[in-house]
This record gives sequence, structure tokens and C-alpha cells, in this order.
Amino acid sequence: MIEARQVRGREGLQWILSGFYLFRLSPFVWILLCFTLILIAATLELLPLLGKFIFTLLSPVFMAGIMVGCKSLEQGDQLELGHLFLGFKKNTVPLITIGGFYLIGQVLIIGVFMMIGGNALVDMLLYGKRFGEHELMGVMDNILSASIVGLLLTVPLMMAIWFAPLLVMFENMPPFIAIRKSFFACLKNVIPFQIYAIVLIILGVLAIMPYGLGLFIYIPTVFASIYVSYQDIFHPESTVIDKEAIEKKEKEEGTEGNS
Repeated sequence: MIEARQVRGREGLQWILSGFYLFRLSPFVWILLCFTLILIAATLELLPLLGKFIFTLLSPVFMAGIMVGCKSLEQGDQLELGHLFLGFKKNTVPLITIGGFYLIGQVLIIGVFMMIGGNALVDMLLYGKRFGEHELMGVMDNILSASIVGLLLTVPLMMAIWFAPLLVMFENMPPFIAIRKSFFACLKNVIPFQIYAIVLIILGVLAIMPYGLGLFIYIPTVFASIYVSYQDIFHPESTVIDKEAIEKKEKEEGTEGNS
């Protein structure tokens, strides 16, 4: 069975650079694909509460399809809008199972958040109750504590599902084995993921600043970088993480464009 390897810390930055390279191979289709996904999410949001549950369940299905699109780009083929829906044709049930795991994890984390925040936080968030200055200070302290605990619980949940859709889609791995392998693969590569997260946060802030226009590049690059991180950790022979191979290919494409 496929095993994760440990990579150098600086690879976290390379994942983003290589992800941007995959975006550059088909920028307009990437933007269309991401816009379609956002439109689907926004449409489901119109269904009170149920819409969020449905999208969370289906998010690994869409993710798997996008990752197949990344693989096509790596192999020199075209990225297509239809890639977004390929998860509905292969391993759909295991992918939805991952979505169910993610949904249950989110519900539990929200429950812990509300429990730590106390009744005052619940009243404020759900019923819009207003508090005096003294009471509000106490509520804010509870929110801070609840947020810290929520973050600490969210990180391992994200680790568990980060690679899971890819392992199911590409390796035909059972969902809960994929979840376990994803968690330990991330744990094995804490340093590169820390660098990766810090750089993405900085780039995310910069992408939002010019009227959010940078998000047209940022969001596809993030999706592509997930695929690159998977290839780097599970398939080190992949050329998508080979900086020299990428530079050589870019030069060849530039030469063809000038001829």
C-alpha cells in the first residue's frame, strides 16, 4: 500500500509555486471551474441549513474531480469543466463518506465551541441578544477561549481530510483508511505544512486587497497546490514537483510560442 514520505520544509513553498504553474497552463478554464463551484455552493446556501450540509457532504466529490483535472494538466492533457463532476462517476460513495466524516467533525467542533462559550454566546449568535458592557466583556472572553479550542480541533480534522479524496480517487483506498493515512501524512510533514499555511495566509490577504481580483488566481492555485502536495508526499517521481522539469517545460513552451 502506498506510503507517505517526509519532505523538506521548503517544499511547502514549492507546492504553491508548482500550483501556480498548473494554473498558468489553463487559467481561463481554472477560473470558470472555480466560479462554477462557488455558484453551486451559493445555490445550495439558499436551502436553510440543509444546503450547507449537502455541500459539505459533496465537497470531497468535487475536490476529487478537480484533482483529476490537475493530473490531466500534469500529463499534458487539457483541463475541462467536466472534471469538476468526475467524482460523481467514480468512487462516489467513499467520497461522500469522507464528506460525512467532515460534516460530523464540524458539527462536533461547533458543539464544543457553543459549550465553552456558554448560554450567553448561544443567545448572542442565535437570537441576537444584546449585552451591557460588563456582560459583553465576559462573553468576549468566552468567545476567545472557544475560538482557540475550536482552532485546535479544526487542525487535526483538516489533516484527516486533506489527502483523503485523492487517496480514494487515485488509489481506490477505503475512506477511513484514506482518512487515517491523510492525517499521519500531514503529521509527518508538519514543518512544510506550516510554511505552506503561512505563505497561503499572506497571499490570501494580498489577493483580497485589490477588490478581491487576486482571488481569481489565488483560489485555483490553492486547489492545484493540494494536488502538488499529494504528489510530492506520495509520488515523489512526479514531474509536477520537479522545479527543473517545470522550468524546462516553460522554456519549451516559450520557444514554441515565439516560433
